[in-house]
Amino acid sequence: MPIHLPAGVEIQISDDNVLSVKGPKGQLTQKVNPIITMKMEDGSLHFERPSDSREHKALHGLYRALAANMVKGVSEGFKTVQEVIGVGYKVQANGNVLEMDLGFSHKVYFELAPEIKVETVTEKGKNPIITMTCCDKQILGLAAAKIRSLRKPEPYKGKGIRFQGEEVRKKAGKAAAK
Repeated sequence: MPIHLPAGVEIQISDDNVLSVKGPKGQLTQKVNPIITMKMEDGSLHFERPSDSREHKALHGLYRALAANMVKGVSEGFKTVQEVIGVGYKVQANGNVLEMDLGFSHKVYFELAPEIKVETVTEKGKNPIITMTCCDKQILGLAAAKIRSLRKPEPYKGKGIRFQGEEVRKKAGKAAAK
């Protein structure tokens, strides 16, 4: 499947198989395995593999998906939204550092990569929300997963950090003895 380039996105392929994508949201680069060849035709990027072996198919799909994410990232960007659920749990963004009260005896400070832009919203009567945006899907997903791992949603009350819309299966608590 070819990757169609939206307006304002430029692609450069160097001699040593490094793919560079530049757009309105930023610039990303990715080294591609020399087995996979890349071509620009009619405003689309095409990937080709030398054979239909299992390894070549896997690499073909990997680099095609990475390139598609790069193109989408520099044109539209990626966004994750996380909720912090729990009594007394608070989140505040100071530049690229998240300051969180997660029920521990101390505050938790989490420094984000400089490419990530973070916003926090705290409304009375609602759970605090962390919204992160970035052009690199890999960096954004890694940061979101690490933040979630600081206080995973627990199965009894559902307290913790979760992605917005994520369903947490709840367990029944202890039944009273009869």
